[in-house]
Amino acid sequence: MGDKWTLLIIRDALDGKRRFSEFERSLGVAKNILSDRLRLLVDRGVLTRTPNDRGTRSEYELTDAGRDLFTLLLSLRQWGERNAFAAGEAHSTLVDPATGEPVPQLRPLLDSGAELTPEQAVLVKVGASLPPELATREPS
Repeated sequence: MGDKWTLLIIRDALDGKRRFSEFERSLGVAKNILSDRLRLLVDRGVLTRTPNDRGTRSEYELTDAGRDLFTLLLSLRQWGERNAFAAGEAHSTLVDPATGEPVPQLRPLLDSGAELTPEQAVLVKVGASLPPELATREPS
């Protein structure tokens, strides 16, 4: 997922693009790179490849795993809206179709409803146990 073309293809698929030519036109990527990334996404179970109505060319559709990347892409989009544009600079915005309002900012929340900050999060690696100060806490 770390390749920029891979993320852009997934973004475009989430936006409804399904055909090789649509991805190519939208991204301006070389055919060999696009073909390679599409094949990789199919192999990894992010996209499925199906013949179109006429059976002449394939269309690509997101799998459940591919649709599950929506939250990741939304998070990256919102980061870009906050950090990659100058104040007042025009950019696209993802909106709620029912209200026309921008989609609320994603934030991880604690059970209490408070925002989880990076300083509060603790990573427990595979095979490791909770740090002693966390292991003795009562669940909230």
